[in-house]
Amino acid sequence: MSADESNNTNKVEALLTAIDRGDPKAMPELIDLIYPELKRLAHFQLAAERPDHTLNTTAVVHEAYMRLVARRDGWKDRKHFLRAAAAVMRHLLVDHARKRNAAKRGDGNPGLALDDNRLVSDDDTVAVLALDNALKEIAAIDPRLEGIIECRYFAGLTVSDTAEALGMTVRTVERDWQRARGYLKRAMEPDER
Repeated sequence: MSADESNNTNKVEALLTAIDRGDPKAMPELIDLIYPELKRLAHFQLAAERPDHTLNTTAVVHEAYMRLVARRDGWKDRKHFLRAAAAVMRHLLVDHARKRNAAKRGDGNPGLALDDNRLVSDDDTVAVLALDNALKEIAAIDPRLEGIIECRYFAGLTVSDTAEALGMTVRTVERDWQRARGYLKRAMEPDER
């Protein structure tokens, strides 16, 4: 880790502590400091959406900021905060997809393909909703798998970053990532009737 990265990490952790203490200036400072990372997260999540999506990267970051300010969950460190931000962005996109899909209820579940880190579908709205439903099913089976999926799919973290963010070994994340992908594949396959 370079001196700049170490300094940045120390600043983030100090701001997270200040947020926990209730300092009203700390959250805007934190967002200013990690804004590029939040934009990367939002861009990563929107990359799988249709090109004419009505939300853009900036709108996702700003809406996520508003939701994070309201929550103030006692984040432990930068990676924990970014994981929370990715989860908020996921829910934001799911809420948006639900609104968009409200008129299409009952259309069935089209086939979805799972590549290494993204979903591929003809209808991205349905893919987002199907992924959210699959994650709820997976969380009921093993909540740890949901965390790994959020880190990998929604935050775009590497296996080693995911391990660090979740306090796990790299080998455990690799093993659980394979299990999680298997659950996702089964949960998101179209019904064959």
